[in-house]
Amino acid sequence: EDSGEKFPSGATKWTTVTEGKGDPAKDALVEVFRDGKLLIEDNFADIRKRANNERVELKKLAVPKAVGTVGDPFNNIVMLTDSYKVTHHLQYPPGTTKVYSYFECRGGEYKDVCFFGLQYFLKKYMVGPVVTMDKIKVAEEYFKIHFSHPVWGLNEKLFNRASWEHIVNKHGGKLPVEIKAVPEGTVLTYKNVFFTLENTDDACFWLTNYLESLLVQIWYPTTVCTQSREQQKIITKYLKDTGTPEVVENGLHLFKLHDFGFRGVSSVESAATGGAAHLVNFLGSDTMVALMCIKEYYNESIAGFSIPASEHSTMTSWGREHEVDAMRNMLIQYPKGIVACVSDSYDIFVACEQYWGTELKDMILNRDGILVVRPDSGELPKIVLDVLESLAGKFGTSNTPTGHKLLPPKIRVIQGDGIDINSLEMILKTMTVAGWAADNLAFGSGGALLQKLHRDTQKCAFKCSYAVVNGEGVDVVKDPITDPGKKSKKGRLSLEKNADGTWSTITEGKGDPAKDQLVRIFLNGDLTVDEKFQTIRDRSNVGL
Repeated sequence: EDSGEKFPSGATKWTTVTEGKGDPAKDALVEVFRDGKLLIEDNFADIRKRANNERVELKKLAVPKAVGTVGDPFNNIVMLTDSYKVTHHLQYPPGTTKVYSYFECRGGEYKDVCFFGLQYFLKKYMVGPVVTMDKIKVAEEYFKIHFSHPVWGLNEKLFNRASWEHIVNKHGGKLPVEIKAVPEGTVLTYKNVFFTLENTDDACFWLTNYLESLLVQIWYPTTVCTQSREQQKIITKYLKDTGTPEVVENGLHLFKLHDFGFRGVSSVESAATGGAAHLVNFLGSDTMVALMCIKEYYNESIAGFSIPASEHSTMTSWGREHEVDAMRNMLIQYPKGIVACVSDSYDIFVACEQYWGTELKDMILNRDGILVVRPDSGELPKIVLDVLESLAGKFGTSNTPTGHKLLPPKIRVIQGDGIDINSLEMILKTMTVAGWAADNLAFGSGGALLQKLHRDTQKCAFKCSYAVVNGEGVDVVKDPITDPGKKSKKGRLSLEKNADGTWSTITEGKGDPAKDQLVRIFLNGDLTVDEKFQTIRDRSNVGL
């Protein structure tokens, strides 16, 4: 409701009235969706006005819209680039017939980088006849307005329509480029080439770096995969250090970091590709679009697993006085197997000691499965130790060969609040010092697992290193005096593995083709290598 007051900026001060005590006549919430139909459809101009503190009346649809957007309006390769690249065909030296570029991690937080995600982007956006006359027309309609100026008008040469039509007419709409890449799942040290891209049609020299904006997005799944792999290494270390190496030997460590990230990312595509990247290293996930991504783009029917688990709505809807009944219901509804239950709705310690540890203790111990208790608030790492102590006081513990305390196999804990790679390691280190085995705990991670990173986490970049101009090969390099770390590689590149297992990128065309680990995966619109997800997993495990 409008409080009748305003902030100094002029924005309205709003008040949320709880417990059903609000005045319906003053309620600013408007019904926008009911029974599968959209009732109100905003236009962007009105949204801008509201953001500028202007009052704008909502426009109710005369006929509710029952059909959403048909098709994928974003899948137009002509527009999947940065605006300025549309103009770059005019900027290369006269006589240019080839542009050769590469992708690398110039550095970053993790020296070992697990390459993942390119096959998704190729299959989704680049395989087959992806350029059509209709797509060219749609793009041109955008560009005519996008690049127009109220004073200087539109430079008609900016959009390279003739060259896009050339791709349709000569290549049937397939992209005339070649991509060579290290196989996905390979773990490379940073500062090495991961893939190269070059045009195969002299008339399409401009296309190589036109595709940069789309393909550099593999920074995201690669970085998620890399960080997830580092977390697997941390978890494995503490499981072994605290006396439960059999957990690792039996593969159960792959369920120790569960993906809670769907709601915490920026888009469904981010959840799909980031969630898939995490599953290169682990087997537990609640991000189902990741499973769909892997099945559709990586030839694996099921790549991750989950369990029944509660959320606060399913627990608090019983009311505070019936929380124990809600917990009992969890054990009744899921009489066997693993089940997780959030337990901090009111008092986590009453839940651990009175409900789980006393009233429901026999049900837990006699049940064919494992109860996983989930605290979802409290200061880290203290809350984890406090919950373990509370449960130990009621269920007892045994000692691992290293002398660390371990709860009975019927009960475990999962910490899903505030987990990133740093807090995960902090918690495991604190548990170890306090005498607790790492196997007592699993982790859930959401926004931090899939979102708390960016392109510069691994300093991902795509640069031109070679060109052909007037029939002559030219080694190309970027070497800014203000940042030597951004110096690019020069010439045609090859990736070679040394006798000691390390990697080297050979520049200036001096590599040995017989030793080059870059493999042609895409040629003129066709995928030439179609990896299976398990093969990628197997590669990523090298060195673990």
